[in-house]
Amino acid sequence: MSMHPLLQRRYRLDEAPVPFVLNGTAETGRRGDTVLTAILSVSGRLRQSEFTGENRAGFCLIGACQDCYVMLADGSRVRACSTALQPGMAFITDLGAMAEAVHE
Repeated sequence: MSMHPLLQRRYRLDEAPVPFVLNGTAETGRRGDTVLTAILSVSGRLRQSEFTGENRAGFCLIGACQDCYVMLADGSRVRACSTALQPGMAFITDLGAMAEAVHE
């Protein structure tokens, strides 16, 4: 992704790597990451708003709102702030890719 990561990892650098896919690109998080932490460690945004297209990075970060929902490659959604990253998860966070996934 062309944007600089929003989060800079400073701790837990020695935790086991956890591979995931973001918009078709292989990325790596760390054991213990939430989906939100993993994505924002490699991207400048969590997702694009489906209503306005603006970049979003989560809001409450405690699971009380719906701002951090991201779409999995299978079309289901997860709450990024409270979902643990699992090896092999694949996320679609840009509007163009979301539209293609919905029409498949």
